[in-house]
Amino acid sequence: MDTAIAANEAVVLLAKPQVEGITTEDGFMDCVGDRMAARSGIQVQSNDAFVDSMFPWLEPATAPQRPEGMTRLLARDAVARRVADSGIRYIIWVDGSTRKTDSGGSIACSVGPTGGGCLGFGWWEKESDYEAVVWDLNTAKTAGSVSTNVTGTSALVGILVPLPFIARVQGTACDRLAGQLSACLQGEDPSVLPGR
Repeated sequence: MDTAIAANEAVVLLAKPQVEGITTEDGFMDCVGDRMAARSGIQVQSNDAFVDSMFPWLEPATAPQRPEGMTRLLARDAVARRVADSGIRYIIWVDGSTRKTDSGGSIACSVGPTGGGCLGFGWWEKESDYEAVVWDLNTAKTAGSVSTNVTGTSALVGILVPLPFIARVQGTACDRLAGQLSACLQGEDPSVLPGR
């Protein structure tokens, strides 16, 4: 759908409600929101403040998980008034996580009377997989979705001192998702962004 956002409108990023399991990390949500605001000037409101203002409707046990549920929620007068007062045009539900997928090797460190050191090689692989669904509160419909998947291998080499080589998978995923969401909300096609 056409998602060009007006200057007086704002968005809020919320972790997709999960009845069971792990929700999206708060640090990742903050990263995406900060980078969207810095990159495109889009007003991103605090997710904690928005959820608090909508109590109890967006608590994990009661929040809608599908567009149809959001439509029913917005039909309530009290909810519609609070949403209108907030200035929020789009709720962006973010789902996903960063997790370790594999690891191997070993490294040992020791200290003795003549000194100390480390010897060995260890590695681990992480994957960041996130999807963001944009819900338009004016039309009570899903306006679109974007996603990103980043994998990387980090290593720790022990030759006297441990030397870390860290793959920043979550930071890269944050940059990509923020770029795609910014493009989407400015009416651009996020699928033609470089580095997608």
